[in-house]
Amino acid sequence: MDERGSATVEMALLLPLFIVLLLIVVEVAAVGKMQMEVVHAARQGARQAAADPEVALAARAARSALPGYRDVQVRVRRDHKVGGEASVVVSVKHRVQLAFIRGPTVTIRSTSTMRVEQ
Repeated sequence: MDERGSATVEMALLLPLFIVLLLIVVEVAAVGKMQMEVVHAARQGARQAAADPEVALAARAARSALPGYRDVQVRVRRDHKVGGEASVVVSVKHRVQLAFIRGPTVTIRSTSTMRVEQ
């Protein structure tokens, strides 16, 4: 039996699987990066909410930490007494996509809480 070319055939059969796995790894890395950015935005908003009683400034601070994202939802809750809690929830919708295949939309959310300073 002649086995010439069998490695080429095996590679041709496995190459699509390797490409799909590579695309999955890239998408997981992109979602991880987005999660870190959303956590950072929630911290920025909570820091602003803890230092300033104006909740609109906290929402703006959280949104400005995510300049390239659309559909950013920010919710701010702040106690009006010193030592109370200032909490910011930031959520972003992300559509999972592998090359030309569009997947489901996932919501990436982070909450940050700090003590009110003033």
